[in-house]
Amino acid sequence: MNQSEKITATVKGDGTGNAVIPSTNNPKYGYIKVAQVRTDIDEETGFAKMRPMTALIPGEIPALKSFGWKEGQEVEGKIYVKEQLKPFNTKDPEKDIKQAGETGVNCTLNGFPIYRKHFFSKNVNVEDIRLQHDNTEEIKEAYATIKAQKEAEAKKEAETAGIGKM
Repeated sequence: MNQSEKITATVKGDGTGNAVIPSTNNPKYGYIKVAQVRTDIDEETGFAKMRPMTALIPGEIPALKSFGWKEGQEVEGKIYVKEQLKPFNTKDPEKDIKQAGETGVNCTLNGFPIYRKHFFSKNVNVEDIRLQHDNTEEIKEAYATIKAQKEAEAKKEAETAGIGKM
């Protein structure tokens, strides 16, 4: 990226131009949703990928409105990842558990689940805080199972499609 380019995120909204979305549980509170595409390099494979990311900025309605942001507006800042071994939400600790792709397997470190959440910061130099999971074999087995299931489904579809052809 050109050093003179600003790092920005796009403010998402309610579809009618409002950036601040009130909470359904308590009208005093709400959130602003921001989106950004980041280029990341996978630590295990070294493969670069463009990753769409979103983050919620929760707060009291007056504080959120004080930003003056509108739906679709570009705002300077960065969405970053924070991973930790303590739940972000003690009332719903399962909510932010990091999972390995489509496997449904929870990523763990020393047997403890890793919790992952995206945050937005106006500091564009903020760094991700990531934890490396250690249940790699369990995840590899789950991916192998998924691959075998997809191959079996594809074979069945091919056989079904071939019926009646001569």
